[in-house]
Amino acid sequence: MNMTETLLKKHLARLQLPYFLEHQAALMDQAAREAWSHGRFLEQLVAGEVARRDEALIVRRVKAARFPGVKTLDQFDWSWPKKINRTQVQHLCRLNFLHEHGNVILLGGVGVGKTHLAIALTHAACLQGHTALFTSAVDIVNTLAAAQATGGVKREMVRLVKPVLLVIDELGYLPIDKFGADALFQVISQRYERGSTLITSNRAFKHWPEIFNNDSTLTSALLDRLLHHAETVVIEGSSYRMREPIES
Repeated sequence: MNMTETLLKKHLARLQLPYFLEHQAALMDQAAREAWSHGRFLEQLVAGEVARRDEALIVRRVKAARFPGVKTLDQFDWSWPKKINRTQVQHLCRLNFLHEHGNVILLGGVGVGKTHLAIALTHAACLQGHTALFTSAVDIVNTLAAAQATGGVKREMVRLVKPVLLVIDELGYLPIDKFGADALFQVISQRYERGSTLITSNRAFKHWPEIFNNDSTLTSALLDRLLHHAETVVIEGSSYRMREPIES
C-alpha cells in the first residue's frame, strides 16, 4: 500500500465513510476496466454509502420500536378469521393514515391476529422511514406510575408522544385503576392530531368504560379524540393458537 492509499483510508475512516473505505479499491478497478467517468465513479460510491446509511437507519428504527417479534402481512393467515376486511387492512398498509395523523383500532377476541397485524403495520412504517414504538396498555400504566414516583413523568410522556406511530397493545385485557385510566387518556390526548395511535383490544367500544375504571366521562372524551380520525378493523373468529387442538 503506497502513501496515497494509506492517507486516503485514514481520511475515509475519519469522515466515517465505511462504504467508501471498503469498496473504493474495487470500484477504482472496475472504473478503470470500464472507462467510467469521474462522475460515474463518485456516483457509485455515494449511492452505496447512502444505501448503507438507509439500511442502518431502518435497523435502528426497528430496534427502537421494541417489537415482541417481527411479523409481516405476508405471514398472516387470512383463511383463519371468520370475519376480516382484507381489503381494508391492505389499504392501511399503504400507511396513508400516518400522514393524516389518523388512528387505527383493531377489535377482536383473543388470538384472532390483532397483534400480528399491529406489528406488521408498524414494521412497514419503520421500513418507510417512520419512527414507532410498540408497547402494551399495562406497560404504559406501569411505566408512568414508576416515572411519577421518580419525577420522570414528563420525560416518559415525551417518549410516548414523540413517535410517528404508537401501538398500544392489549387494551382491556387487564383492569386499570384511576391512575391508569388518567395516564392512558393523557397519552392519547397529547397524541391527538400530532401522531398516529394504533390500539388492539378485545372489547367493543360500548364496554370501554369498564376498561377505564368505569369513568364514562373520561372514556367518552378519549373515544372522541381517538375516533375523530380513525379506522376500525373488526376481526371475528377463534384463537389461532388453538388451531392444532381443534384440527386434531
